[in-house]
Amino acid sequence: MFRKTLLLMSLLPGSRSIRSSFFPNLERAEKSRRHPATTACVLFCVMLSLVWNGAARAADPNKVLRVASPDIETLDPQQSEDIPSRDVQRAIFEGLYEYDYLASPPKLAPLTAAALPEIVDGATTWTIRLKPGIFFTDDPAFNDKPRELVADDYVYSLKRVLDPNLRRGGAPITTDLIVGARRVVDGARANGKFDYDESIDGLRALDRYTLQLRLNGPNYPVIRDYLTNGAVAREVVEAAGGDIRTRAVGTGPYRLREWKRGSRVVLKANSRYRPLGFPESSDPANATLVRRMQGRTLPQIGIVEVNFIEEDTTRLLEFDRGHLDFVVLTGEVAKTASSSRITLRAALHITSTPSPSCSRFTSMLPTRLSGV
Repeated sequence: MFRKTLLLMSLLPGSRSIRSSFFPNLERAEKSRRHPATTACVLFCVMLSLVWNGAARAADPNKVLRVASPDIETLDPQQSEDIPSRDVQRAIFEGLYEYDYLASPPKLAPLTAAALPEIVDGATTWTIRLKPGIFFTDDPAFNDKPRELVADDYVYSLKRVLDPNLRRGGAPITTDLIVGARRVVDGARANGKFDYDESIDGLRALDRYTLQLRLNGPNYPVIRDYLTNGAVAREVVEAAGGDIRTRAVGTGPYRLREWKRGSRVVLKANSRYRPLGFPESSDPANATLVRRMQGRTLPQIGIVEVNFIEEDTTRLLEFDRGHLDFVVLTGEVAKTASSSRITLRAALHITSTPSPSCSRFTSMLPTRLSGV
């Protein structure tokens, strides 16, 4: 059984520190058109962890989690500009690294990478090795063959981040940081097309599972965030004519089952996802949570329904009617609910401000939930 959960996030002093933990790249977060309450920790923090009686191994296809989010614009990880889109993308696509929010302070942790980067030459050379045996979900572009994730996929995907002709307009700071990138990007802007076959000295695959970045100078924060970008397969992008807004093919724990524009997105657990355990934590505050999740392989939930609901009042009503399993309230609605301890139909737990101690959405859970 799900524990019905009402999460209150009043935008009071100190909310920026929480936002900073959720979004280390605050410059991009500040430019988003959406509210910080729709971050991955908010949207998916109970996606897989609220079901304590779930099977220890495979996701249960009979378990459906219903959450709410503002509407999304695209599922292309290199072209999204809004936070809700990125929240859903994190379920489908994976970067080399992710942020471990059970650590204090949050730190970079390997996701598809085998280990943390090998950083030498005064922090200007980063060498990253991938875990072998990670596969994209099926797509006709793969001709019915399993498609393994390799270093060239990240070279291609990270070039897409730099492409000035895509929706984001490129990444000028990162472009200037990577050796040889400025020349290629300026040529793409002048020609109106990025040549993905043109080599960039500072971004290349050394072999099938090894990626190397060379920088013009050390800049850990920029490269750290750069390496969390999700990988896409070039053949899928090209088969879609460059438009993969609705053709989301990644290596993550979920795959896209349905997207009804303006209504909802439905995600289905990736049945071939590699075993993923709950992260460890040395923080005593997380001890019970970590102990509860020991031996469980994520994801645990078979289906996630993301319902597009813009207004907090409407979310609260849908929660009370039993149409949502988890709801986030902000601003005045959150203050009212918190102060009055409103009585709702569902048995729920009210938590004030979400703890930044969250791991990736596939294992996120507010650490102060009663009974956890």
